[in-house]
Amino acid sequence: MKTDLLDIRNCDCMDLMQEFPDKHFDLAVVDPPYGIGDRLSDDGGKLKDRKYIQMYKEKRWDAAPPEEYFMELFRVSRNQIIWGGNYFSLPPTRGIICWDKIQDMPTLSAWEMAWTSFDCISRIFRERSQDPNRIHPTQKPIKLYNWIFANYAKPGMKILDTHMGSGLIAISAHYNVMHLTASELDSDYYNAACERIERETRQLTLF
Repeated sequence: MKTDLLDIRNCDCMDLMQEFPDKHFDLAVVDPPYGIGDRLSDDGGKLKDRKYIQMYKEKRWDAAPPEEYFMELFRVSRNQIIWGGNYFSLPPTRGIICWDKIQDMPTLSAWEMAWTSFDCISRIFRERSQDPNRIHPTQKPIKLYNWIFANYAKPGMKILDTHMGSGLIAISAHYNVMHLTASELDSDYYNAACERIERETRQLTLF
């Protein structure tokens, strides 16, 4: 899928990054698998009794990226925002982002952390994660991406996402006038994301 602002590909992110020279992207906003185990166990885990459990259960998405992934990511981008940074071996930073989900559920984390390369104060974003149209187990709200672009980027910047998932970052990039290059390896998620991106970028404004 390609538009004036979006270059969305169904491919391996390592192959994608190898196409670009050093520091090509102004900012990488990525949400790679954390590798904390099979969250889609037979007892359902946090997805128990959800209508989309079968779609998730057939996937094996929770494998942490190798060290080479982070080497390429830092090579092709000037700055980075990496969700789940507490699960990876990354340099110390004071510019941490906390996403407060404003909820207290025994099977769902109350907040998530993003590591950033920015030498700035830490920040908190508060927004519930509920979405009736959710198509990916680690989907983040579009308001979170809007907030990231407002605080860490400027219109016209080149953005990289290596694990696009639901595609909400692409919708946000469209309305915030960011040039996004993104990849999603799983064809089911890719196709579902492209359908949603095409549908939700037809309107004049983002609600």
